[in-house]
Amino acid sequence: MRWRYQSKLEIHNSQLMLAPLWSARDNRAMNVPPEAGDIRRLLDIMAKLRNPDGGCPWDLTQSFETIVPYTIEEAFEVADAIENGDMQRLRDELGDLLFQVVFYAQMSREAGGFDFDDIVAGVSDKMIRRHPHVFGGTDVADAEAQTIAWEAHKAQERDKRAKADGRRASVLDDVARGLPALLRAQKLQKRAARVGFDWTVTADVVGKIAEELAELRQAVSKTRESKELQHKEAISEEFGDLLFSIVNYARHLGVDPESALRDTNAKFERRFRQVENEMVSSGRELTQVSLAEYDEAWERAKARETRQFNSYRGDGMNGE
Repeated sequence: MRWRYQSKLEIHNSQLMLAPLWSARDNRAMNVPPEAGDIRRLLDIMAKLRNPDGGCPWDLTQSFETIVPYTIEEAFEVADAIENGDMQRLRDELGDLLFQVVFYAQMSREAGGFDFDDIVAGVSDKMIRRHPHVFGGTDVADAEAQTIAWEAHKAQERDKRAKADGRRASVLDDVARGLPALLRAQKLQKRAARVGFDWTVTADVVGKIAEELAELRQAVSKTRESKELQHKEAISEEFGDLLFSIVNYARHLGVDPESALRDTNAKFERRFRQVENEMVSSGRELTQVSLAEYDEAWERAKARETRQFNSYRGDGMNGE
């Protein structure tokens, strides 16, 4: 995928400033043969795109901050390809995601920082360090024990970074702020639960949801009486509390809330498209369809899915 929208930020580094970096550090030839799987070719393509002398104007305007939205987008497109079972697209999307890593490495290299080799070396060292049962003499009984050991290694790394920063480590360190909100809520709750900050009875989580819903209703009621901004902010806050509690309930049930909502989104889209097609096929204008008619068509779409599922299940059982 090539970029679909343009950055509006100004160029942070002029070509005049970048030119010395190129003459001093980038004397590599831009003619690596197109051999399959040769990472050098991609690295040199990226270097050429960022070369002030004949490079791509768009690529030259980018910074670490402006590339972040594209990186997030590419990661989601990888997930979408996997969800749809499209291996050809998955290959392409993984390539786009790899290109993001190469882009960051090139920008850092230009500034005299790390390069792609440093990234590879760093993650290789980390994997070896976190898998002593594979690369060392440590024994791990099973996958659960490995997970515990993995988290212990990560905790040690957080402690080390905190000491280097001159502060006390927190169990919530390194839970990225850029994560999707549902996923970040889940991770924050898991981290807190490791030190005992968690409900011990699932029924109590349900009670908390009821409590948060009551507080949201109260905030909504106050807002109807007064349209002041502070009341609207209160609704947003209470709604966030409710979502956080629902994520907590999902965690206790062993349900991944991000995946659950993604599946529901797909189900809604699938059924609404059926409703839409039914109305259009009958010559109806969608804006003229009543809610009652929509409800009836929706129920028909649900019934079709149920029949298809039962038919598929029956065929599968008969084939055994």
